[in-house]
Amino acid sequence: MVSDPIADMLTRLRNALAARHPKVDVPASKLKTEIARILKEEGYILNFKVAEEGPKKTIKIYLKYATNTEPVISHIERVSRPGCRVYVGQDNIPRVLGGLGINILTTPRGVMTGRAAHKEGVGGELLCQIW
Repeated sequence: MVSDPIADMLTRLRNALAARHPKVDVPASKLKTEIARILKEEGYILNFKVAEEGPKKTIKIYLKYATNTEPVISHIERVSRPGCRVYVGQDNIPRVLGGLGINILTTPRGVMTGRAAHKEGVGGELLCQIW
């Protein structure tokens, strides 16, 4: 059993990008599906699909590469962990690489990027940073 499923998802993405795989399968949950949706909206992955294979659901994430098979995601890291949760208010949402990367937050209004959370005036738990 995995103690941190979000970190497991990010590690699977990181490993698949390093191995230049076209897609990666991740066990599904509502939160992971929302993270995949944000990655697609921000242009970090090509697509994702929730597939039911028997009793378990999986998310098939289709990875995006630039020319010469360079991955679009160059860095992906978990910020808030089960042992050390990181919460930020609207005014304390950090910028990632001067605005070139994104934060993913879980807020009372759902899972969203740091930019969207600042615009809506909400804070929340800082899940991960991607650039």
